[in-house]
Amino acid sequence: MADDASSIDVLNGAAQTQLKTIIERIERLEEDKAGVMADLKEVYAEAKGNGFDTKILRKVVRIRKQDRAKRQEEEAILDLYLSAVGEI
Repeated sequence: MADDASSIDVLNGAAQTQLKTIIERIERLEEDKAGVMADLKEVYAEAKGNGFDTKILRKVVRIRKQDRAKRQEEEAILDLYLSAVGEI
C-alpha cells in the first residue's frame, strides 16, 4: 500500500488545482441548496398558515413536473388496476 506522500504525487499540480476547484464548487452549491431548502420550508409554512394542506401542495408540485401524457397513461393504468381489485 502506498504511503500518503506517494499518493499525493499521483495528482499533478493541474489535477490538484482542478480537484480543489471542483470541491469548492460543490461546497458552494451545497450552501445554495441549504438556502433554497430553508426558503421552501418557509413557503410551505406560510401555505400551512393560510390553511393549505402542504402534503397536497407537494403532490401538486410533483405532478406538475411530470409529462402530461405520461401522467395520464399512469393514471389510466392505476384506474384499471384499482377497478380489477374492486377498489373503484
